[in-house]
Amino acid sequence: MKPAETTPTRHILAADIGGTNSRFGHFILSPSGALELVASVWLATASARSFPELLETLADTGFSLPPNQADIAVFAIPGAVLGRRTSLANVAWDVDLDVIERQFNLAYTACVNDFLAQAYGCRLLGNTAETVLPGTMNPERVQAVLGAGTGLGKAALVPLPRGGYLALPSEGGHTAVSFIGEEENAFAAFLCRQTGESYARGDSVLSGSGLVCLHQFLTGQRLSAAEVGASLTLESPTAALFARLYGRAARDFALTVLAAGGVYICGGVAAKNPIVVRHPAFAAEFRNSPTLGPVLDTIPVRLLRNEASGLFGAAHVAQTLLSQAR
Repeated sequence: MKPAETTPTRHILAADIGGTNSRFGHFILSPSGALELVASVWLATASARSFPELLETLADTGFSLPPNQADIAVFAIPGAVLGRRTSLANVAWDVDLDVIERQFNLAYTACVNDFLAQAYGCRLLGNTAETVLPGTMNPERVQAVLGAGTGLGKAALVPLPRGGYLALPSEGGHTAVSFIGEEENAFAAFLCRQTGESYARGDSVLSGSGLVCLHQFLTGQRLSAAEVGASLTLESPTAALFARLYGRAARDFALTVLAAGGVYICGGVAAKNPIVVRHPAFAAEFRNSPTLGPVLDTIPVRLLRNEASGLFGAAHVAQTLLSQAR
């Protein structure tokens, strides 16, 4: 009798490439299907002139999984991933998977949008998320994922008719932000002068650089994002206005995808400065609707502060691809 075949242990190289930091993870996929993160490294994205140079830097750190020993590598990148070559949105790089495979002798590679990975990561790590607005997260209904970091990312988690779920990426952070009232519109004009762009995008408003610009507009002080974050209090005008804009973005996206299953907030800005979503201005703006206020009152919001969520999401994509390949 022929012995049953066993699924081997697989080694996954997962990456979450951000405008500020690039995170790499070595995951083990066991025969039982369990994913385990065994090592991770954070590198400054700006330390490399190209994505291949960043991978060379990774090898120089003594990382536990050399690229050529990975069964699959999945790179989550900020940009519209429509093929095997992609330009990054907030980094002056191109990622060409065919070139990467040849240069680093990789067996199997894939690129995904960074917030598609974040969405899967939120679902995997959602039990560790903190409550911003109460209610029960319902994975059987659409859930929204958004987060401010170097830019603003958005994605949706959609339940499938036969069970399971699908993450849908977007480039919603590049759409125009709505401003209401004299002060907000004055800030929009100030921001456009600072960026040289014709309109204020989500990426330039709800981001670390947006927080810096907002604080400068309100106070005249030009501080780093970390310095602004350290100064935020419930009485801070910067905290109140940033929270209001964040709450509006979360509300508008929740209504766009009808996220009756809840909203996940992730990204470095809220992870480091949770006051921007815990401030009363966030909740007030999130629930403010002349027509659908009662619906918004029922939508829970959770904050996921684990900044490895994108790595877990990329590893989940790798697991799915390996399963399909079998």
